[in-house]
Amino acid sequence: MKASQFFVSTLKEAPADAEVTSHQLMMRAGLIKRLGAGIYNYMPMGLRVIRKVEAIIREEMNRAGAVELLMPVVQPAELWQETGRFDKMGPELLRLKDRHERDFVMQPTSEEVVTDIARQELRSYKQLPKCLYQIQTKFRDERRPRFGIMRGREFTMKDAYSFDRDKDAAAQSYETMFAAYQRIFGRFGLQYRAVAADTGAIGGDLSHEFQVIAETGEDALVYCPTSDYAANIELAECLPLLAERAAPTQPRVKTPTPAKSTCADVAALLGLPLERTVKSLVLATDDRNEAGDIVETTLWLLLVRGDHELNEVKTGKLPGLKAGFRFATVAEIEDHFGTRPGYLGPVFSREAAKKPVKVIAERTVANMSDFVCGANDADFHYTGVNWGRDLPEPDLVADIRNAVAGDPSPDGQGVLAIQRGIEVGHVFYLGKKYAEAMSATFLAEDGKPRHFEMGCYGIGVTRILGAAIEQGFDARGIVWPAAIAPFEVVVCPIGYDRSAEVRAAADALHAELLALGLDAILDDRGERPGAMFADWELIGIPQRVVISDRGLKDGQVELQGRTEAEAGKLALAAVAAELKARLRPA
Repeated sequence: MKASQFFVSTLKEAPADAEVTSHQLMMRAGLIKRLGAGIYNYMPMGLRVIRKVEAIIREEMNRAGAVELLMPVVQPAELWQETGRFDKMGPELLRLKDRHERDFVMQPTSEEVVTDIARQELRSYKQLPKCLYQIQTKFRDERRPRFGIMRGREFTMKDAYSFDRDKDAAAQSYETMFAAYQRIFGRFGLQYRAVAADTGAIGGDLSHEFQVIAETGEDALVYCPTSDYAANIELAECLPLLAERAAPTQPRVKTPTPAKSTCADVAALLGLPLERTVKSLVLATDDRNEAGDIVETTLWLLLVRGDHELNEVKTGKLPGLKAGFRFATVAEIEDHFGTRPGYLGPVFSREAAKKPVKVIAERTVANMSDFVCGANDADFHYTGVNWGRDLPEPDLVADIRNAVAGDPSPDGQGVLAIQRGIEVGHVFYLGKKYAEAMSATFLAEDGKPRHFEMGCYGIGVTRILGAAIEQGFDARGIVWPAAIAPFEVVVCPIGYDRSAEVRAAADALHAELLALGLDAILDDRGERPGAMFADWELIGIPQRVVISDRGLKDGQVELQGRTEAEAGKLALAAVAAELKARLRPA
């Protein structure tokens, strides 16, 4: 490919609405062009990257025994109504009607459609296991599209679905896909981590996220540097930091804390470590009648150490909170506790409560003694509070906080560390959730119908581009891994339009590189060297060869990797072999 035949469209400055590095560089490098909010044209340079990502995915999915198909972007609402997701999913699900007023959805995912295929086509256990996958356009009507393709509305995704006869077989399919994902992300050339994760809106029991490591990542990844333990912070288990509760050594004292409503301010005022304080958070659950009217509200007082944060995902899995919860209103808090938020505490009369109250203590808090908490009186806190003596034991002790660096690893193999990541892949074990909802069955060996055991496996194809850039960039532009770069090599001839010798050498080298199977582009535009080099550094081509009259007199060219500080001189006759060794190591 020659640059004059291609579509090179770089910008010196990123548009003002480009917020994050990947968005800025993709716009400047001419990989994408904005069409509308969260909707982008993928320009030829960006599409080359996408196609390389897709090729790796296809190779590894096929290698793992998956079979490719293609499901429609627009799907009948009837299938989504069978599972209840047509109503349950929020406004992110784009609903539309055709000319006959029939309901359709613009698919964000394809569990319903693929389950419909399975119930029609997979009739016997003899046809199992089966794994179907597609690489297809998706649409989610994000409330606030931002960060370019990282949180756009239209995107490309690979989604795969496995169908098995029982849980053991489904677990094997899960492991097969997990291994395929490791090969995929390894071939991308990205630093990534597979972490245990919450299943989210799709549902299911077992789940792992594949996270590209990047300081700008939205997700906090908890891992143990001395073991294989890794989990999204939403799921990372927090062990108690106190092995057992010590006996009280202090009396309970109602202590003035004027205008000090945070644990940090109270600790500073009293000259105590923040770890001695306990913060109180109030949740509410509403019981409703058939008409949807609230008949009873239960308040939940959650207690976490002052230096810790509540984990809402873990909390939402607790008995009584699984059906959903909300944070209590200021009015509800003042009505029950007699004080405004900031001075709440667990020392109160449950018998006098106007609404039922459940007290949940985080594991470490349950073992604390002589702690500080709100006194349910403005400008006052209690010091020297102890379980059993000053207040009843909590109704429930549970893991409800976020892990922090230095916590003991749940596997007992060290302490935890935290890094940021960008989710680009997710694998789920779904079980029978969709099969039961849609009556998707097969005939088992005993001749009886049984529901499929399903798994779901997704990769954000276009999101890979943004994640790769967030991981790999410098002051000059993008730093692509060679496997997914738009081109592997750029040949930059100085004076291509003026020197017959330079033109002949550049054309010959370009042809030789292509013959070796290397993905090379020849910049024949006649640009000044500085502008030419700046374009390809911005685009992020891994290897650059510079050919000039001066170098040719000595039979040499300059070869420089994208991350190398200086170019090296190499014989023209040897450069192709050197590039092949760099890009296709044995």
